[in-house]
Amino acid sequence: MKGKNLKRAFAIVISAAMVTGLAACGGGSGNSNNSSGSGSSSGSGSDQQTGSTGEFDWKAYEGTTIEIQMVQHTASEAMVTKLEEFEELTGIHVEYSITPESSYFDRVSTALASGSGSPDLFMSGAYQLWDYSSAGYVEDLNTYLDDASMISPDYDVADFVQSAINALKWSGVPGEAVGTGQQMGIPLAFEVYTMAYNTRAFAENGLEVPRTYDELLAVCDKLQKWNGENSYAVAVRGARDWGTIHPAYMSMYAAFGAKDFVLEGGKLVSAVNSPEAVEMTEFFVDMIKRGGSSSWAKYTWYDCGVDLGTGNAAIVMDADNNPVHQNWEGASEEAGNIAFAPLPVAKEGDPQISNYWTWSVAMNASSKNKGAAWYYIMYFTGKDFAKYATVEGNSLDPARTSIWESEEFQTLMKDQLGYIEAYEATIDNTTILFTPQPYFFETTTEWAATLQDIVAGKYSSAQEGMDQLKKKMDKAVEDIGGL
Repeated sequence: MKGKNLKRAFAIVISAAMVTGLAACGGGSGNSNNSSGSGSSSGSGSDQQTGSTGEFDWKAYEGTTIEIQMVQHTASEAMVTKLEEFEELTGIHVEYSITPESSYFDRVSTALASGSGSPDLFMSGAYQLWDYSSAGYVEDLNTYLDDASMISPDYDVADFVQSAINALKWSGVPGEAVGTGQQMGIPLAFEVYTMAYNTRAFAENGLEVPRTYDELLAVCDKLQKWNGENSYAVAVRGARDWGTIHPAYMSMYAAFGAKDFVLEGGKLVSAVNSPEAVEMTEFFVDMIKRGGSSSWAKYTWYDCGVDLGTGNAAIVMDADNNPVHQNWEGASEEAGNIAFAPLPVAKEGDPQISNYWTWSVAMNASSKNKGAAWYYIMYFTGKDFAKYATVEGNSLDPARTSIWESEEFQTLMKDQLGYIEAYEATIDNTTILFTPQPYFFETTTEWAATLQDIVAGKYSSAQEGMDQLKKKMDKAVEDIGGL
């Protein structure tokens, strides 16, 4: 979350973007220490050129040095192992750092705000890019995608999962959905949100996998203490931060027909106290009370996965790749007993809906090495690297259709029962379900705090809690709109 001084700067940029738009009718493993790449720094580190002429040439920026900031993640680890090959192919030297996610975005924000051009590249999710692009920190990668001389003949842009590309594309106008405008990043990997469940828990209790949220509540009643005193039915995130709202919660919220914001008279206003939003919140509170962990309010991505692996949780509703790490042979006590299904729906016949998270590589708009930086993006989002990162580096979900269809990936995932099927049932209706706006982290963190307070009984009703949340969210975005 940015400070008030940066927030005021965003407001100026955003207001201009809204005027322009109206006129035009327009988310690891490894150790937690920071590390940096080694090797000689052979180039000048300066490359003002953002394109080239003639045929594509991997050596076009030979002698340049670029810098990338990476978050601690399997995709980062895979990139590091291939840096030497990239440097040999291009003659571009890469300096890098890896930072745990808990402090990563603060570091990126500080670096971008400096205007120094360092780093040239950084890993990001889409939500962060709303902030950064609103402040003018992000290069529009359409500049390179639209220049044939800057595209390797085997890059195959059409092979990307289209919704993953669209999730990183935004007009810059708060209130307008993703999918048009600037290409703020290129995806490395993504998450959709599905349900993982312990097949033993269901078999021993004679239960079927729930298809609707009413069925889920009935299953919750039957699976409390299914595997001992501390076991429970369903794990979802509950910590007091934005990470609680964006995964399964937002997917479920949208399944009830609820929205976070709407535009009224050209002004962005919160809709979290709508009848649909309150109904979903009442359901969610009921689910936590009937089937959740007593420690739900502390739960993160990590806790949900671990509880499924240890046999504490019978169900996890979270990122589809989270339970996979518990289900590899020997990875946990319940490895081999975990299967996957789509999230339930509000009523039979409704489409499967999921929110989206993408890890991408984005370019600093102030970079002095844009051509070389683009070559890095192209190499590490190409098909060859994507297959390596996924099949050998366990970086899920792959952002390229050819990897999903490959024999190697199908073989890798053959023991993850229902994983590919749940993805296929969900991906066509997967998109970023939040309304793009630059105060995403402020509003969603407040949302998570309110959700905790409703579950804890600090409000007389879900309606009262969501009414109070609406006031706080409207205050947060008050400098957006009014046109």
